[in-house]
Amino acid sequence: MTIFTHPNSVLAVAPAAPADAAAHFAARLASYTDVSDVAAALSAGEDPGFVLLDSRSTQSWEQGHVPGAVHLPTALIPGRAAGLLDRSVPVVTYCWGPGCDGATRAALALALLGYRVKEMLGGIEYWIREGFEIETGTDLENAGRRLRRAPDPLTAPRTPAPCGC
Repeated sequence: MTIFTHPNSVLAVAPAAPADAAAHFAARLASYTDVSDVAAALSAGEDPGFVLLDSRSTQSWEQGHVPGAVHLPTALIPGRAAGLLDRSVPVVTYCWGPGCDGATRAALALALLGYRVKEMLGGIEYWIREGFEIETGTDLENAGRRLRRAPDPLTAPRTPAPCGC
């Protein structure tokens, strides 16, 4: 394969053949989901068909998490997953955000234990940036408090409607 001979860096490596591209993107969609799709599924008022798992530390969980998520730090997955999760229900993991591998490590740990799993791209960072509600910690003073920030106009649609993708 010859690369870096095209004057346009976008095409320096030729695009994949359509069948290869389709296989690649199908595999990505089998492994990843985004915060908007998770939020829509959770707010539909019925069983979303998956468990949302926050793999961050207890301190991070208490700072704020997605309402309804299960808290299971990555390091504790091997010892506690079987007691918290049903292997027949897919799990969606999240951590801090795009600059963090925590959700990926959690997803790998769960997959190695036999769970079907996806990673929520963007993590809690993009959940908050898109203006979705978070719930604060478990301590007596702040337990169950719900917060919502205005969506970041650079990362979220301008209306509460789905982005159209």
